[in-house]
Amino acid sequence: MALGRAGLACAAAFLLLLLLLLLGRGARGAQAAAGEFDPYRVLGVGRSSSQAEIKKAYKRLAREWHPDKNKDPGAEDKFIQISKAYEILSNEEKRANFDRYGDAGESQGYSQHQHRQFHHFHEGFYFDESFFHFPFNSERRDTSDEKYLLHFSHYVNEIVPDSFKKPYLIKITSDWCFSCIHIEPVWKEVAQELEALGVGIGVVHAGYERRLAHHLGAHSTPSILGLINGKITFFHNAVIRENLRQFVENLLPGNLVEKITDKNYIGFLSNWKKENKPHVLLFDHMPVVPLLYKLTAFAYRDYLSFGYVYVGLRGTEELSSQYNINVYTPTIMIFKEHIDKPADVVQARDMKKQLIDDFLSQNKFLMAARLTNQRLFQELCPVKKSHRQRKHCVVLLTGEGDKFAEAYEAFLTFAVANTKDTLKFVHIYNERQPEFADALLMDDEKYRGKSAVVILERRNNAGKIAYKTLEEAWQGSKEDNFILLDLLDQLRTDPGLLSSETVLADLNDELAPMFLIRWLYSTLDYISDCWDSLFHSNWREMMPLLSLLFSALFILFGTVIVQAFSDSSDTRDSAPSEKEETAAKTEKNDTSFSKESNSRIPKKGFVEVTELTDINYTSNLVRLRPGHMNVVLILSNSTKTILLQKFALEVYTFTGSSSLHFSFLSLDKHREWLEYLLEFAQDAAPIPNQYDKHFLERDYTGYVLALNGHKKYFCLFKPHRSGDEGGSPGSCEDYDSSLHTEAKGKPSCSPGSRSIKNKLHKLSFWMERLLEGSLQRFYIPSWPALD
Repeated sequence: MALGRAGLACAAAFLLLLLLLLLGRGARGAQAAAGEFDPYRVLGVGRSSSQAEIKKAYKRLAREWHPDKNKDPGAEDKFIQISKAYEILSNEEKRANFDRYGDAGESQGYSQHQHRQFHHFHEGFYFDESFFHFPFNSERRDTSDEKYLLHFSHYVNEIVPDSFKKPYLIKITSDWCFSCIHIEPVWKEVAQELEALGVGIGVVHAGYERRLAHHLGAHSTPSILGLINGKITFFHNAVIRENLRQFVENLLPGNLVEKITDKNYIGFLSNWKKENKPHVLLFDHMPVVPLLYKLTAFAYRDYLSFGYVYVGLRGTEELSSQYNINVYTPTIMIFKEHIDKPADVVQARDMKKQLIDDFLSQNKFLMAARLTNQRLFQELCPVKKSHRQRKHCVVLLTGEGDKFAEAYEAFLTFAVANTKDTLKFVHIYNERQPEFADALLMDDEKYRGKSAVVILERRNNAGKIAYKTLEEAWQGSKEDNFILLDLLDQLRTDPGLLSSETVLADLNDELAPMFLIRWLYSTLDYISDCWDSLFHSNWREMMPLLSLLFSALFILFGTVIVQAFSDSSDTRDSAPSEKEETAAKTEKNDTSFSKESNSRIPKKGFVEVTELTDINYTSNLVRLRPGHMNVVLILSNSTKTILLQKFALEVYTFTGSSSLHFSFLSLDKHREWLEYLLEFAQDAAPIPNQYDKHFLERDYTGYVLALNGHKKYFCLFKPHRSGDEGGSPGSCEDYDSSLHTEAKGKPSCSPGSRSIKNKLHKLSFWMERLLEGSLQRFYIPSWPALD
C-alpha cells in the first residue's frame, strides 16, 4: 500500500514537473511572440482602427522618421518598419492574415511551428518547405536589384532627361509579393542582357518609394513599364524573355534605320548635304536589324543617319563589291562629304556597344559641317577653358547654288588636309543666317555676293567672340590657301592675332519642323496614348475618360430634347403683327445695346470668384488649359464674407488677364486636401505635423494658392501677421463702400474684421511676382482628389 502511494507521488511529481516545463516553454514562446514584428504597435494604432486612422498614423510617422529629414542613426530602420507596417494594415487581406495568425514574418500568416506542420502534412504537394523561404523582406531581397533602385528626385532629374538618349525598362516591386518572386529569374536575365545593349534598367520599390510609384501610375505590383522620350508605356504581356525584348524594341521609333540595297544606297548617302549629317552603313548577315543597332541609332539620331545592309539578301552584291565588304564579318562604315569611299571603317566579329560608341563618337560631324542651329555651333566651337585648350573655328560664309560651289569645294579640300584637334572647319549660308553674317562682315561691299573666311574663338556662352576676317574674299585659289594656312600658323604662337571682338546672336534653327508638322506629331501621340489607355488601363485610370464621355453625351441629348420642346411651343404661339414685331425688335435692340454697354464697364472691385468643389474640381484645376492658373483663397464659414471682399479688392487689377481664374476653398470641408498640398511646401513654408492634437485648430484662413493644373505646381501666399502692418491698430482701412457697407449704411469696422482683412495685406504685390514668374514653385506628382 505504501509502495502504491509512493508510486502515485512520483507520478504526480513527474506530471507537475512536465507541466512546469510546458508552462516555461509557453512563457518563452509568448516572449518571443511579443518580440516579433507587430504592425499595430509600430504605427501606434489599435486592432479596431479604421483605414483612415491607420493612414493618418502612417503619414505622421513617415514624415517624422523619413531619413532625409531625421538625422537619427536609426531613422532609416524605423522608416522601413513603418512602411512595412502600413503595407500590411492598408491591405485588408494581409491585415486579416495577421489578425488570424499573429505573424508578420517571412511566412506571412504562419508561425514557425505551423510552417513545419504544413511541410510535414503536405509533403506530397508541389509547395514544399523551400517555397516559404523567398525573400519577402528587404534584408533578404535579391541584391542584383539594389544597383537599379530609383528614387523620386533621381528619376525626375536624371532618368527622364536620359530617356531621350536611350529607353528605360523599369520594374515596380514590393515586399510580400508572390508574383514579383515568380518573375525574378526572367527579369534578372533580361535586365543583364538589355543593359549590355544600351537599355537603361530601373527598379522602384513601392513600399519605400510610394510617391514615385504613384507618379508612374503603377497601382499594383509587379508592374513593368518602358520610358522613352519622357513618355511612359506599360507592359501587358506574359513576362518572358522574348516578350520583354520585343516590348523594348517597340518603344523605339520605326524609322531609325533604313533598309539599304543596290537600288537606294546612292540616294541614301547623297542626303548628307540636305540633312547635314554623316551617314552610317551597317553590314551584317542578320535578316532583321539587330536590337543593338537600333539602340545605337536612337542614341545618335541627332548626329548621324543610319542604314542597314543585309549582306545575305539578293540585290546587295553591287554594294558589297563597291566597298569590298567581308560578308562574314559585321562592318560599320561612315560616309561624310564623299560617297565614293568611307571616311572611317570598323570590323569585328562580335560588335560590342563600347566599340560602336567609341567609333561613332569620333565621327559625329562632317569635315566642314554647316552651322544650322545654336547647339551645333556650341559643340563644334566650344568656349575656351584655358590657354592650353584653345579651340578655333574656321568659318566659310558663302551662298547657295552653283555660283559658290567652287569656293566651297576648295574650302572642303583645305579642311580635309588640316585635321588638327584645335581646328574645326564649318560653313554657313548668309541668306539663312543673316545676323551672323552681318556681325562678322560688317556689311562690307567687297564681300557682297562672294564668299568670305573668318577665324573665330568663342570667349563665353553669352555670344562674345574674338575673330579675324581674311582681307580678301575667298575664291579657293592657291593664293587664298597659302594666306589662310599662314594665318593659322601665326595663330598657334600669337593668340592676339584675333584682334576684333563682337557679340553674336543665337543661330536660327534651320532644320526645325514647321508648326503644322509639330502639331500633327503631337496629335498622333495623343491619339496613341488614348488608344493604349482604352485597351490597357485599369478602371481607376479610365474613370475620367468615361465621365467625360457620358457628360458629353448627356449634354448633347439634353440640348436636343430642350430644342425639340422649344420648337413645338413656338409653333403653338400665334405670329405677332408686323408693327408689334418691329416695335419689339427696336425695344430689344435698345435694351441689348444698353446691357452690352454696361457690361463693358466692370463695376469697381467686382471679381468673379467661384467655390472650388468636387463638381468643378476637374475642369477648374486638373484639366486647366496650359498657361492658365487658378488663384484659390482659403477661408472658413465665419470669415467667408470679409475675406472675399478683401480678396476682390486685392486682385481686381489683375482680372484683365484671361489666363487667371479666381476661386475660394472652404477650410471646413476640405482641410485634408489642403494639408496634403502643403506637405510639398515644407522647405519654404514649414507646416507643423499634420495629425497632432491641434490638427483641427490650425488656422489656414487667408492662405492663397496659385495652382497650375497643367504643369502640376503651386505658389503659396501666407498671411502677414497684424504686427507687420504699418497702419495704426485702431484705424479702419478705407474700402469701397459698395462692398463693405452694411444694410443701414454703417461701415463694418471691428477689431476682429480688421485683423482678418489684414491677412491679405500685400497680396497684390504677391500677384505681381506671380505674373513675373519670380515666385518659388512647389511641384507635386499629381493633384489629389477633392473628397
